[in-house]
Amino acid sequence: MKRSVLTRYRVMAYVTAVMLLVLCTCMVFKYGFETGEGLTLVVSQIHGVLYIIYLIFAFDLGSKAKWPMGKLLWVLISGTIPTAAFFVERKVVREVEPLIVDGSPATAKA
Repeated sequence: MKRSVLTRYRVMAYVTAVMLLVLCTCMVFKYGFETGEGLTLVVSQIHGVLYIIYLIFAFDLGSKAKWPMGKLLWVLISGTIPTAAFFVERKVVREVEPLIVDGSPATAKA
């Protein structure tokens, strides 16, 4: 597996997790303080698009890492639970890094 597959997943995991925290904050302001309705709408739509991209990259990583369906579902769902994506991303990186094929050219020893 190429490193770029893992890198794409990591970037989208962080972006999705941060956007979910921003969305949760917006929801608190919208329903708790009755302000920021327009901002909440914009942030929720942006998070939705980014989450779809996250799903695609996470599925791609899971299929190349040959994960069982249960693990793949947990990784996919972690983008909907605030702060879960941060912890799941760390675990995924530890498990997938040994599977990465180094793309550098081999050097011949004399």
